[in-house]
Amino acid sequence: MNLKKSFGIVLLEKVKGGIKMKIIVGGILQKGDKILMVQEAQESCYGQWNFPAGHLDDGETVLEGAVREVFEETGCKVKLTNMLPIISSKERNLVRFTFLTEILEENIQFDTSEILAVKWFTIEEIKKMTEKELRGYKIALEIIKQIEEKESLPLDIVKIK
Repeated sequence: MNLKKSFGIVLLEKVKGGIKMKIIVGGILQKGDKILMVQEAQESCYGQWNFPAGHLDDGETVLEGAVREVFEETGCKVKLTNMLPIISSKERNLVRFTFLTEILEENIQFDTSEILAVKWFTIEEIKKMTEKELRGYKIALEIIKQIEEKESLPLDIVKIK
């Protein structure tokens, strides 16, 4: 069994079946009262809206992964400004690191085999979405709650070694 350590959390991955924890990284892009979301093209979540996010790649930090995922899914270049509290889901077997961002360059482009559309939504519009419309419904609503309650943490909480 391999032990992977991130933010003091030990993530277990059993090579031959058993425990496998997914590490998800992503960003929140805000402009005024709107948040940029992506519409998924993957078969398992086709058509659902999500915050730009994806799996952490081997050899990258959670900070690098979040910037990469935002760029790959939206075409936007961002600077991470703060981190929202880490979300750990037993139900979905994942740990999610979500960062607030500053948009450096807004150039909406995406791979249509992965993303169907990119659109700005108000928080109220996101909160009105149904489970069929919003990917990871419970987690997405928790992220919205964290944004509304300004629960962000400074980036220096992340120690890169």
